[in-house]
Amino acid sequence: MTANALAYLRTSSAANVEGDSAFRQNDAVMGYASRTGINVVACYWDAAVSGADPIETRDGFAAMLEQAAQDGIGLIIVEDASRFARGMIAQEMGVMLLVKRGIRVVTASGQDLTDESDPSKVMMRQIAGAFSQYEKAKLVQKLKHGREQAKAKSGKCEGRKSHAEQNPKLVKEARRLARKSPKTGKARSLRQISEELAALGFLNVNGKPYAATSIKNMLEG
Repeated sequence: MTANALAYLRTSSAANVEGDSAFRQNDAVMGYASRTGINVVACYWDAAVSGADPIETRDGFAAMLEQAAQDGIGLIIVEDASRFARGMIAQEMGVMLLVKRGIRVVTASGQDLTDESDPSKVMMRQIAGAFSQYEKAKLVQKLKHGREQAKAKSGKCEGRKSHAEQNPKLVKEARRLARKSPKTGKARSLRQISEELAALGFLNVNGKPYAATSIKNMLEG
């Protein structure tokens, strides 16, 4: 009998939401499921959510736990331990919660994060969690230092490219749609602009219409 599972993806910053992180995670998870004969029923994604946040406070993870309870699914697949949690406290509290609910979390490499039977494996998981938390803190510190140096040198610091820099045609079309009608004097709402852009084939990296905040940035950028 084929086992059913739920997939979980997490991107930690807004910059990663429109990048390839979610695609990479999904490929890893689905690859593992295919190799092991597991049927992934649904995939949940927490975008721009810190790995230090408790799992039950994340909208995507909370919704996934609801489906797991309703459908009797006892397996969750993640790309690696850092997608589940980045920080020992969040990791261990999450493991305790899932073990209590009878749910296993397995990584795309086959590691069972909820296996409590081997003390040495538990210790290694905790060490890995602490190291992941340390690496994240060092990366944040390094990026902050780099921004400060760039700002001191040039008076400004470049961040993520704007929509206009990434896709000039998209922004040009969005601004055209934002103009008031010469007949009625009315302008389209941000949602209407997004819908019309989608109809013209302009979608975000997830294949969905742009959010209203993205449309606003296009018009103001």
